Amino acid sequence: MVVDTSIFVQHLRAKDKSATTLYQLINSNNLFISSVSLYELYMGATTPDKVKDIERIIEGLSILSFTGSVAIKAAQIYHQLKQSNQQIEFRDIFIAATCLVNNLPIATLNKKLFVRIVGLEVI
Repeated sequence: MVVDTSIFVQHLRAKDKSATTLYQLINSNNLFISSVSLYELYMGATTPDKVKDIERIIEGLSILSFTGSVAIKAAQIYHQLKQSNQQIEFRDIFIAATCLVNNLPIATLNKKLFVRIVGLEVI
């Protein structure tokens, strides 16, 4: 399953890490992070300590790249959402497209956004 940025952010901000969604998912097999989520995390890392925190939580996760197939799928999702007047942030579309191209569900705290995307399994 692909872990969305929201789950990582929750974990990074939490005082009690064992109460976070990421902590609950850690024992799941095959956790992935999209390259877009990786970008979002490092974009928010404003200090060397925050960079180290990110490095610790992504250690051992497989990174899914933003490929040509993902770009095409993202454009299709964008048009579907626009037609139904349910647009979401473009980075979320990129993450969803990554999931669909790789046939993986997404674990997210932003379920209301991702359920708009046809065919995406939201956990």
